Amino acid sequence: MKVYLVASDSLGVRSLSVFVESSVNVFIDPSAALGPKRYGLPPKPQELEALRKYKAEIREWARMADIFVISHYHYDHYDPEEEFYAGKKVYAKHWRDKINYSQKKRAYFFHEKFKDVADIKYVDGITMEDEGVTIEFSKPFPHGNEKTRLGYVIMTTIDDGKFRVLHASDVEGPIVEDAADYIISQNPDLAIIDGPATYFLGYRFSNDDLRRSINNLVKIADNVDKVVLDHHLLRDLKYRERLGEVYEMSNVLTFAEFKGEKLNMLEAHRRVL
Repeated sequence: MKVYLVASDSLGVRSLSVFVESSVNVFIDPSAALGPKRYGLPPKPQELEALRKYKAEIREWARMADIFVISHYHYDHYDPEEEFYAGKKVYAKHWRDKINYSQKKRAYFFHEKFKDVADIKYVDGITMEDEGVTIEFSKPFPHGNEKTRLGYVIMTTIDDGKFRVLHASDVEGPIVEDAADYIISQNPDLAIIDGPATYFLGYRFSNDDLRRSINNLVKIADNVDKVVLDHHLLRDLKYRERLGEVYEMSNVLTFAEFKGEKLNMLEAHRRVL
């Protein structure tokens, strides 16, 4: 198995897009987007260029995919305007169960557009076998804490018998202890996790939730060989300072660091840009 980290916030766009190459190729959350407003400002030219670059790369990876996974229906994780789902298997978060109103509308649009041209399966809590590869999907977990209005997401674990990778999209930490326990219970060699949305600290993200996230991430990093932490977290210029205890662990990296590239936190630097 080879794991390719395609696009993320540490690379300049909102995304947590991952391509897993094995006897069956799986593309998880094949999309990218930009924050429409940050510091009251729209995206800057550098961000627009990064989005063009990664959208083009995503389309190239999509050509090689056998299976697409959609963890939830935010546009930085799926793009209903793309046509590359046609003729492929799509394993997706259920469009009617454990879903908020906004995502339900988006999911229905996707369902209606692709139901006759793609092999769509709704996989919350289900395990699939394909070409000797096990793909296990979690039950829905909150997009944030237990009181979130942002809906639910599913995690994906892929195991080819030699390597095991887990993708935990938009758990925002994880804040919820049950989500952290699930990640550890999956015993992955590599865990790819959406970090806490600390750029909202004191507004939509509380200090209590930050403490929960830190405790959970320390526990995860203590039980998983390598942790890639990115997405919401990398919209905060002070992310390492806020998660000091986590970064005392030597096995926690961003997408950019994992790929040996420089951090390119464009949204976080939008005011300067």
